Amino acid sequence: MNTEVATGIPLILNSLLLGAGLAMDAFSVSVANGIEEPSMKKARVCAIAGVYALFQFAMPLSGWFFVHSVTEMFIAVQPFIPWTAFILLCFIGGKMVFEGFSKKTQGDKQEEETAARQKKLTAAVILIQGLATSIDALSVGFTIAGYRAYAALISSLIIGAITFAICAAGLVFGKKLGERFADKATVIGGFILIGIGLEILIKSFI
Repeated sequence: MNTEVATGIPLILNSLLLGAGLAMDAFSVSVANGIEEPSMKKARVCAIAGVYALFQFAMPLSGWFFVHSVTEMFIAVQPFIPWTAFILLCFIGGKMVFEGFSKKTQGDKQEEETAARQKKLTAAVILIQGLATSIDALSVGFTIAGYRAYAALISSLIIGAITFAICAAGLVFGKKLGERFADKATVIGGFILIGIGLEILIKSFI
């Protein structure tokens, strides 16, 4: 496969634009998580944003590797990528909506709700969210297929950095909303995740 030397401003600009575009789903999930956990500490904000950034860094680089090594296998798997993201996000979102409505009927105390929210955003849930919102970034492997290995690495690092900044902002914004709509936080967050899953699936048919 022919490779192009991508360096300097074109590489940085393209990577910044790719990063901003790819991070939008993760940003929306970050807002939902901030709504779900309005008492989230700065260290936790950085940790969650870091997980999303790591996935967004790894997926384009993995896609680039697949294009250069097992292209036929990657093409065969590609149609299932949006469905995987849709199922994962709908599962998490649906669970949040169900639990949110269950809470309202049970009349739980405010402090118990806060503790429950913190337990919901476990490491496993965050990892699943990171995978679901970044899995479509595998397709970026085709976009950067002409890059040499070092350029693909730099591009992926920039995409990851942009994702971190955008997701951290989304978490902080979501926290502000969560403070205002604490009683509806779980339901709102769940519907946001389901909406993102639908959006990813619909885009795959367009």
